[in-house]
Amino acid sequence: MNELVHTRGAKRAAPEAAARRTNDPARTQANILEVAEAEFGSKGLAGARIDEIAAATKTSKRMIYYYFGSKEGLYLAVLEESYRRVRDVESELHLQDLEPEEALRRLVAFTFDHHLQHENYIRLVMSENINRGQFLAQSPRIQELNVPAIAAIRNLYDRGVKAGLFRKGLDPVDIHASISALSFFNVSNRYTFGLIFKLDMQKASYIAQRRDNVVEMIVRFVRK
Repeated sequence: MNELVHTRGAKRAAPEAAARRTNDPARTQANILEVAEAEFGSKGLAGARIDEIAAATKTSKRMIYYYFGSKEGLYLAVLEESYRRVRDVESELHLQDLEPEEALRRLVAFTFDHHLQHENYIRLVMSENINRGQFLAQSPRIQELNVPAIAAIRNLYDRGVKAGLFRKGLDPVDIHASISALSFFNVSNRYTFGLIFKLDMQKASYIAQRRDNVVEMIVRFVRK
C-alpha cells in the first residue's frame, strides 16, 4: 500500500516539477544552456542534437526553439554564456586591491585553473575556431563581454609600470593572449602532447608544476 502511494506521489511530482520549470523561464533557459554546453562541447555544432538536449532538460525542441530560435542560436547563446561566466568570476578576483605582481600571478593562476576545470569551454572555443568564428561574429555582446578582461590587465600593468616593476611598451591584449595561450594548450593538446612525449598531463604533480611554470613565465615576461 505504501509503495502504491509512493508511486502515485512520484507521478504527481513529475508534472509539478515540469510546471515549475515552465513557470520559471530564467531557470529553464539556464538549465538548457548548461546541458547544451556539454552537448556542443562534446560533439561540436554539427554533431550536437537538439533532441538530446531536450531529453536531458525534460523540455521540448519546441521550447528550445522558442527561447533560442534555432540550433545555431542556442550554440551562440552557449558561447556567450561561457565567456560571460569566466568574466564574471574574473571580476571577483579583486585584482585592483592587490599589488601589481601579486594581481598578475592571481590572474594567471585563475586562468590556468579555469581552463583546466572547464574542458567544455575549451572545446567550444576550439569548435568556433574550426568554424572560423562565423557564429561568434554574429554576437552583439561578445566584445562588450570581454572588455573587463583587458581593462583589468591594463590596470594592473599600468600600476606595475608606474611602480617601476613592469617594463614599458607592452600591450594588455598581447599579455592576455599570452596568458590564454599558455593556459589553453594544457587542455586542448593534453592527449596528443601527452601521447607523443609520454606524459600524464592529468597527473596532479604535473599540473601543479606546469601551473607554477606558466605563472612564472608570464611574470618574467612582464617584469622589468
